Formats: sequence, structure tokens, C-alpha cells
Amino acid sequence: MDVNLEETTHFAYLVLLIFTIGYLAIITEEIVKFNKAATALLMAVGCWTILFFEPGDTIARHLNILTFQMFKVSQVVFFLIGALTIVEIINAHNGFQVITKRLVMRSKRKLLWTTGLVAFFLSSVLDNLTTTIVMISLISKLLNDREERLILGGAIVIAANAGGAWTPIGDVSTTLLWVYGQITTFAILRGLFLPSILGLAASLLWLSFRFKGEINNEANEELQVLKSEPGGTVVLIIGICSLIFVPFFKLLTNLPPFMGMMFGLGVMWVLTDLLHFKFKERNHLRVISILPKVDISVILFYLGVLLSINSLESAGLLKRLSIWLNLHVPTPNIIPAFIGLASSIIDNVSLVAATIGMYGLEPFHTDSFFWQATAYCAGTGGSILIIGSAAGVAFMAIEKVDFMWYMKKITFPALITFFVGYFLISYSINF
Repeated sequence: MDVNLEETTHFAYLVLLIFTIGYLAIITEEIVKFNKAATALLMAVGCWTILFFEPGDTIARHLNILTFQMFKVSQVVFFLIGALTIVEIINAHNGFQVITKRLVMRSKRKLLWTTGLVAFFLSSVLDNLTTTIVMISLISKLLNDREERLILGGAIVIAANAGGAWTPIGDVSTTLLWVYGQITTFAILRGLFLPSILGLAASLLWLSFRFKGEINNEANEELQVLKSEPGGTVVLIIGICSLIFVPFFKLLTNLPPFMGMMFGLGVMWVLTDLLHFKFKERNHLRVISILPKVDISVILFYLGVLLSINSLESAGLLKRLSIWLNLHVPTPNIIPAFIGLASSIIDNVSLVAATIGMYGLEPFHTDSFFWQATAYCAGTGGSILIIGSAAGVAFMAIEKVDFMWYMKKITFPALITFFVGYFLISYSINF
């Protein structure tokens, strides 16, 4: 799907204008009051419609690219449908309470490290948004002091984003690189686990000096009375195993990742039917009742964003940008760092999709430093500002966190995680 730069016309720049307006509306969602999924869908349709109005013989080329890209985008969409549904099934059974009850402890510093590590590993198989919501809900019952609760919440955001960066199913941007063939399962696990966990450890160490004392017994007792639904533990175990099995399914069968996720969803569906079909009072725990709770707007948002990025690629704009970067950036290996810093403001999935469109596998082969660093930087860079990731936005919404408070208290430790991991990746690849 090569793009001839000579064919880049004023229609292409009109597409860029629509994309810019749409993306500004997405970034300022809280101000304009339009749901970002609706904006993304309108942006995608508008961009592609402009391209198809372009005169000449370009329509056939645009149609071929759209058809080819929809094949890839649909894989991401089906993957997300399966993953979000499995997570919602676990959540409906209060399965996560099995984990949270293990976090009852007295030392606040120990709680900081334990919560951070739990969020780190939990987000490696779930998504960072779900992990953050679960963990923030937990600490609201553990800590009464708002300032301490917010610091711990910021640590959870950093941990969730770092944890999502080192597995192919932990973050949508990493999943995108995996589905498109830029990274492979074992290479990303081997290359990014240590940078991710050591980067997190560095930020937790910095936060430890500001997090001291003991937790009162009343908060611990309140957490202990929480109960899971019938079969909650079984659903949690099988659900986590289903998510972990996805990369192995791809390795064993060579089928696309979404097929493994659909297999896991099918297993969960059969399991919950077997557990609850005899009990009418448990109908709310069956998948048919859980499906309406799945956040389809998230999936439609990613669909719109990915299609919009594809329209920029079809118009030749991403290729022009890659040429400009190659001419003006001294070494391409620092581009992932720029992507990570930009992801503190701009959605990381959009940035990663654009990077894939700009470079492909020709200049940077599968599992190269460039793609591994992109996966890490795009994931952890979202922690730098509270609006940079779904985890941060969820934290802001649940705890009503002020933007400037986050910058003063959490941005610096987030930068520690970002740069420690980036330099460790650089060192491990080069040496």
C-alpha cells in the first residue's frame, strides 16, 4: 500500500484540517461536552469522504487502502470487545474483591508498594483503565486522609500504565503494535519487563519518602466485610487465565489475536451459564445480562481514531511527516521518547497508529529498539499528565483530582518511571 507523494493534493490537507478540528474536540471533551466516541466517528467518516471526492483515478487506491486497513482495525475492535466483556464478567461477580482483601495491612509505606505492584501486574492482563478503577475504589476504603489517598492514587496510575506496557494485551497501544506485527509476544516480555518494573520501583521509592505512618483499623474492617458473588473466585481465575492464554493461542495456531480472545470469551460464557442456569436470582451474573454493561463507546472511539489515522496515511500525509522527521531529527531512536512525551497530552493509541503508518517495518524491523521503545514510552508517557491516559482520566473523575495538583505531586515521579525505563531499554538493546 505505497503512497505516491506526488498525489498529495489540497484534498489531503482538507482531510488534515478535519482531523485537527476533530482531535481538538476530543482533547477538549470536558469543555465542548461532545462524547469523544461520537467525535471520533464523525472525524473518521468526514476524512474518508473527502478523499473519495478527490477527482481522478485515486478512488480505487483509497478504496483498496480502506479495505486493507479495515481488516486490521476490525481485529483490534473484536479483540477489545472480547477483553472488555471478560473484564466486565469478572467485575459483575465482584471477583476483584478476592485480590483487594489481600491488601489489608497497617503500614502505609507497605501499602504503597503492595498496591503499586498489584496494579502493575493486574494491568498486564487487564486494561489500565479497569485496573485503576478497581484499585482506586479499594484505597477509598483504606485511607481517610484525602492527600494521602490522592498520592496513592497517582502511584496506581503510574503503576497501571507501566504494567500495561510490557505485555501485548496490557494496553491498547501495545496491542496495536502486536496485532500489526511490530512486536512479538516473547520479545516484548523479555525486553520491557525489567525496564517497566524498575522504572515503577524508582518512582515508588521517591514517593515512599512522602508516605509514612499506619492505617486505622476501621478502614481495614470495612474492607473485610465485602463479599463476592457466587463463583467469584472461579470466574476471576478462569478469566485471568483466558486473557493470559491469548498470546499462547496465537503462538500455537498462528491465528490473529482476536480469535484467542473470542475463544476465552466463549469459555467464560459457558462457565457462567453452567454456574448460574439453575438459579433465577443469578440471571444478572450471566453474560447475556452483562453484555449491555460493556462500554461500547470506548471501542467505537478507537474505531474512529484508527480509521482517521488510516485516512491520513492514504492521503500521503504520514509519509511526508516521516520524511520530515528523518531529515530534521538527528537519530530516529529518540522519536519514541518524543512520542511518549506527546502522549501525556494526546491519546497514545492515535500516536502509535500514526507511527505505524509513518514507518511500517521497512526502516525498523519487528522487535527492534524503535518499536519496543515506542510501546514503553507511549504507555508510560500517559502518566506524566493526568489527562494523558484513560487511567489518569478515571482517577480525575473518581477522586475529583485537580490538574495542577497532579502536576505538582505526580508528574515528577511519572517522569522518573518514563526516563528510567527508556534508558534501560536503550542500554539493553545496544549492549
